[in-house]
Amino acid sequence: MTQLNPNDKIQPHWWSKTLVAIVMGLTLSYGIVAIFAWFGPGGISAPMKVQLNMWLISAIWLPILAFIYLFKSTKSAFISMALINTLIYLIFSGLWWIQ
Repeated sequence: MTQLNPNDKIQPHWWSKTLVAIVMGLTLSYGIVAIFAWFGPGGISAPMKVQLNMWLISAIWLPILAFIYLFKSTKSAFISMALINTLIYLIFSGLWWIQ
């Protein structure tokens, strides 16, 4: 069995990874739920959709909080989450302009 060098290991920067997951994960959850809320079935004014949207945020955010520790470093976690957030908000903006 070979020994992994330090660059190949997952770095245990759990404080900074948690901060990235809390901030960037929440904005990602808001973006995904915004797409569903505005462009999902019934649109924004569908009955009972407000309650569903509220619970969807935590259902999306918690797996992000759990899986953020699988990134090798805080830098890679932050860059990945920033790119995913940018993509989600670009999709939301594009759908908004098409509508």
